[in-house]
Amino acid sequence: MALVRTVTDAGVTTMTLDSPANRNALSTALMRELLDALAEALTDTRVRAVVLSHTGTVFCSGADLKETAAARADGRVPAEMIADVLAALWEFPKPVVARVAGPARAGGLGLIAAADIAVCTREATFAFSEVRLGVIPAVISATVLPRLAPRAAAELYLTGDVFDGVRAAEIGLVTAAVAAEELDGKVRGYCDSLVRGGPLALAGTKQLLRRTAVRGELAELSARSAGYFRSAEGREGMAAFREKRPAAWVPAAPTSDG
Repeated sequence: MALVRTVTDAGVTTMTLDSPANRNALSTALMRELLDALAEALTDTRVRAVVLSHTGTVFCSGADLKETAAARADGRVPAEMIADVLAALWEFPKPVVARVAGPARAGGLGLIAAADIAVCTREATFAFSEVRLGVIPAVISATVLPRLAPRAAAELYLTGDVFDGVRAAEIGLVTAAVAAEELDGKVRGYCDSLVRGGPLALAGTKQLLRRTAVRGELAELSARSAGYFRSAEGREGMAAFREKRPAAWVPAAPTSDG
């Protein structure tokens, strides 16, 4: 069963993450299908723009932690492959629009930031949850940090706190946050505008906007991220998340004096 479904209509290819059972987590299988879909859209002259969408209530929950936990110490963890996906999206010469109708966490925010335009619902929630798992948001920083206001990046990276779509628009993570019933119309409006641009001009304009190359940076960040995922702290954090308990480093609540 396909984990990424594609439909092309009027010059726009919609790539839909379709793995709702695990909240569209970035498993190796899903990422391979997404990379294949991007490669196909790249060479298809009918495709003028891409929409990255999702089924289910969650846009993307980040790296597949179950697969990560099962990886051997010397095996490649999914977080490393996220670098390939982010590079493909960041360097894609055709405009990419992210349609976000639900929560996104960790690596899912990297996908949103890699898109040229991102539209979410006001109720959608986001979090850089890595530190609470004992890892760091290394790989996604290549696409996220160029978008975010520095003070917001420091606050949200370090706390892991949840924020909504309105805040996401204020700090630059998304282009616009709209009411749920307006989401599809807003995305369609952007796509209608994008397909009116010349293909070569759009590609050239994207080069202007992407003056910073990310592939070399992503390789270094990927290695750093993998080290944290394989560390004792990272494994404890993921175990605590799966077991729905506080991680070992979380201080006990203060005892009452009675």
